[in-house]
Amino acid sequence: MKPARQWLGRLVTRTGIGLMQVLAVFPLPLARALGVALGWALYGLVGARRRVVQANLQLCFPSLGEAERRQLTRQTFVYFAQAWLDRAWLWHAPQARVQQRVRLTGAVHELAGNEPTVIFLPHFVGLDAAWAAAALYSPRQSTTIYTDQSNKLVDRWILRGRQRFGHLRLFGRADGVKPIVTALREGQPLYLLPDMDFGPDDSVFVPFYGLPTATVPSLSRFARLGRAKVVPLVPRLTPWGYEVEVLPAWPHFPSADPVADTAFMNAQLQAYIDTMPAQYYWVHKRFKTRPEGEPSLYQAGSAGL
Repeated sequence: MKPARQWLGRLVTRTGIGLMQVLAVFPLPLARALGVALGWALYGLVGARRRVVQANLQLCFPSLGEAERRQLTRQTFVYFAQAWLDRAWLWHAPQARVQQRVRLTGAVHELAGNEPTVIFLPHFVGLDAAWAAAALYSPRQSTTIYTDQSNKLVDRWILRGRQRFGHLRLFGRADGVKPIVTALREGQPLYLLPDMDFGPDDSVFVPFYGLPTATVPSLSRFARLGRAKVVPLVPRLTPWGYEVEVLPAWPHFPSADPVADTAFMNAQLQAYIDTMPAQYYWVHKRFKTRPEGEPSLYQAGSAGL
């Protein structure tokens, strides 16, 4: 039975990737309408993940009423689904169409030249559009840290998509710090996405929406080791595609205190989220790791569930 299940799994994966290639030719309004339908379906069917989103929103936005939180939860699923389907045209449509739908704005000069640069790319739904926009603007070689997907076909599809434009070099966590820092000092921008819960190892507890939150201090660490500036990249899903805003490099960052730097990062991220709360990756258990002795915030009854 195991070979049969593997064959069926590969068939489903190939069919899904094929459908994404077909979806790439759809007009954007139609693709986005399909995203609305998919988002509503996920909201209704994936109860466990819906409860995670509701818990996160209650923890971070306690002033919202129940109806407002429910509406924000639905919109979160819609944006999540729309952004997932947008990978069809980001990764398979002609380059000219991608350039028409993805606009890089703001302090774009921060991406020019060869100054060591760490790009802070938070987990907004449009992060793959941000990668494409930056690569199309500045095709110089860049790097990031990548975790392999368990499904090898999906893994290859994601890698091809993210490496479609520019020259993105991928490091695994097993590669260690040295080659990443060497590339950074040579002028290859490093994309970091450190705003997830990676567990207690190497994390520090700093505030995020007023809660002690396990956060890896990698942004401060790599900026210090690479003698690099930190430039935030904030993507926003729009009716016509994506606006990807390059924000000015943070002054006086990093400092000599990585914990203070990590708290600053979370404070900046919170300000970005407040401008578009439904577009953040609330489906992740951001508060899963708790300080010793504290109960889980995702158990039944926690956070009002």
